[in-house]
Amino acid sequence: MAQKATIYKVELSVSDMDRHYYETHKLTVAKHPSETDERMMVRILAFALNAHEQLEMTKGLSTDEEPDIWHKSLSGELELWVALGQPSEKIIRQSCGKSNKVIIYSYGGRTAEMWWEKIKNGTTRFDGLTVVNFSEADTSALGQLANRAMKLQVNIQDGDVMVSVNDSIVYVAPVIWKNAAS
Repeated sequence: MAQKATIYKVELSVSDMDRHYYETHKLTVAKHPSETDERMMVRILAFALNAHEQLEMTKGLSTDEEPDIWHKSLSGELELWVALGQPSEKIIRQSCGKSNKVIIYSYGGRTAEMWWEKIKNGTTRFDGLTVVNFSEADTSALGQLANRAMKLQVNIQDGDVMVSVNDSIVYVAPVIWKNAAS
């Protein structure tokens, strides 16, 4: 019998001083049976880093045709495609063909570094692609914060990120491996 997703209720308060975005989002996050707490928390962090009133979590791991997070315009056009992990060059090419702005949040320590070394030369032609890496220590600490009913506070200033749940605080230092051409 197939396992069902575990539902997490998240109250996400974002204070992004870099973008002047201050809002609270009530999210219902379906954690796929094969998804780890670490990956789910990276997904929530990616949501916070790109928070917008039309930003949505998608089916994610359940389908290859959708990113983990997207932002569609009011007319239904794809404005932002957010993927997690280490997608193949083919998936990156397809993503960049579907959306003008694509952000990949990689994590996983040495595995992520090896993935980037392998594909980085092939990504130079994608002007709208940004690749950001989170350290293994940061994402592991985020995974420890996960619980079924969370009130997360995410503060972003000068590219640095502070995530707090109750009395626990994790500082995340995103490293930009590739920045989209402006």
